[in-house]
Amino acid sequence: MSITKIEIITRPEKLEELKEAMNAIAVAGMTVTQVYGCGLQKGHKEIYRGKEVAINLVPKVKVEIVICEVPVEKVLETAKRVCRTGNVGDGKIFVYSLDNAVRIRTGEEGESAIIDPKS
Repeated sequence: MSITKIEIITRPEKLEELKEAMNAIAVAGMTVTQVYGCGLQKGHKEIYRGKEVAINLVPKVKVEIVICEVPVEKVLETAKRVCRTGNVGDGKIFVYSLDNAVRIRTGEEGESAIIDPKS
């Protein structure tokens, strides 16, 4: 098996539904970060103290998932289904191959560092 990292950058309001959907397909863990970014949305303009100000960075969440047992396509299809609204700003998904992973507590490496020892 190979180790894959998937980064999902999407709307903050999609986080709870995404967490539930990943749990339903046996994704055991994830890291979530609040981030700001811009893409096709280009931000928006606001009035601050009487002056127009460009707000170029839009709040998003970045969900990082590392898998080796759950098929990558299953994670991608689930994320696309949950996060898609059809509007600009739905986000992006990035997929990386990882060379190794290490569980700091035990020193385990590779797939055994990622797999839930209870399963």
